Amino acid sequence: MRIFFKGFNFSQDGPGNRLVFHLQGCNMKCPWCSNPEGMSFDGGTEYSVDEVVREAVRSRALFFSGGGVTFTGGEATVQWSELLNVLKKLRDLGIHTAIETNGSSQHLPEIQKYVDYLMMDFKHFDDERFLEFTGTRIDSVKRNFEYLTGIGRQLHIRIPLINHVNADSPEGFAEYFSRFDKGNTVFEFLPYHEYGKDKWKGEYKITDAFVSGEQIETFKKVFAMYSLKVIET
Repeated sequence: MRIFFKGFNFSQDGPGNRLVFHLQGCNMKCPWCSNPEGMSFDGGTEYSVDEVVREAVRSRALFFSGGGVTFTGGEATVQWSELLNVLKKLRDLGIHTAIETNGSSQHLPEIQKYVDYLMMDFKHFDDERFLEFTGTRIDSVKRNFEYLTGIGRQLHIRIPLINHVNADSPEGFAEYFSRFDKGNTVFEFLPYHEYGKDKWKGEYKITDAFVSGEQIETFKKVFAMYSLKVIET
């Protein structure tokens, strides 16, 4: 597995205290990305699956408050074969696992079988806007979302709120989500920030992207009207 960063985080990357592995490579090119160093498929440090498993086992004592291991990115599922292998090994050892994904992988239906807590970004509901800002089509994201809700899968949907990108469309998001079984799905809004701005090697093209408290409250009210459960972590 190619990993560009690893460390512990509490409650931000799944429940409890977690050992978080950032896997190298991403199939999307979001201009607001806070980990641009993880976009390229080159870079990072090579670890074997067994090395990752051994580190997780050594860290067991630190997995308090329901913690465990989280795989994020980049986009964790671009290394789907290695990811699937390590998830199976960690499950056999009784170690809680989570992934953060953009939801686009054709392998996600198989991967999710071995994931205890699944977090999935949903950057836009509109096909054209999604393509414009991520560089990829939305079809596979919607297909995976609809499949996962259809089987009753636990889902934690994260929506990055970016002014002039998607922050003016709460009804569009809520109307789409409300078409499907949402009994095991929670939603979280992630207001735009510039934590990764200084890590961009090229031009940082996002401007005037911060969202107001009023915009966030509007999203919460609209989602409540559609009986969509919103959480904060």
